[in-house]
Amino acid sequence: MIQQTNGTREEHTLFSTHIQKEITFTIYYSSQYTPLIKHHLLIAQDGQDYFNLGKIHRVIEKLTKEGSIQPTIIVGIPYSSPEERFSLYHPSQIGQRNYIRFLAEELLPYLDNHLPLLGLAHSRTLIGDSLGGTVSLQAAFTYPNTFGQVIMQSPFVNEDVTDFLNKINLTSILSIIQTVGKQEDNVFTPSKQWVNFVKDGLHLKEMLSKFPVELQYFEYDGDHTWTNWEKQLEDLLKNSLAK
Repeated sequence: MIQQTNGTREEHTLFSTHIQKEITFTIYYSSQYTPLIKHHLLIAQDGQDYFNLGKIHRVIEKLTKEGSIQPTIIVGIPYSSPEERFSLYHPSQIGQRNYIRFLAEELLPYLDNHLPLLGLAHSRTLIGDSLGGTVSLQAAFTYPNTFGQVIMQSPFVNEDVTDFLNKINLTSILSIIQTVGKQEDNVFTPSKQWVNFVKDGLHLKEMLSKFPVELQYFEYDGDHTWTNWEKQLEDLLKNSLAK
């Protein structure tokens, strides 16, 4: 346990049979935390980036002290290497399905047993940037009665994602926030391809409109970097976690 000025971090480790390795993740409790209150759960893919680059814990702390969001516990899941991130997040990879099963079938029961959580789908939010947003979306569509809210910042979209959405039947209502930066029309990704996130994001928005989804779509000035994503967080979390 690491005491911080604005809260407490704990490192936890859980062996995943789906991924076949130990997964270490961070749990953040705000300074207002009390086990006597049931909390909303915010699970961040790219967890280390959300803490170190997005300063998500500081945003949650600020909004909690203001009283503008419900009590929330953050769980950040880091990736050990860019290669592992690709294998677990990219929609073309078998590992992505295993990662999604880990989230719903292994991580969540562990968290429910250790934390004072509300336990309802709509009280669980998945957040991620780029591929992290993609896997968050697909996890919620795969387990809509488990994860009721998604925040995806500049989600990656390709034929695998559109095929996934074309084949799935969503019967539960999901709340989704989708963002894109206006300067994300020509991004060179780590997988060495040029991607137009603006065009692809609009296509995703159109596809999501056909589902029982409460969708909020926002365009920001900015590119495909944490400089842009960090600036969005306060508005997005205030919106998603509002009392």
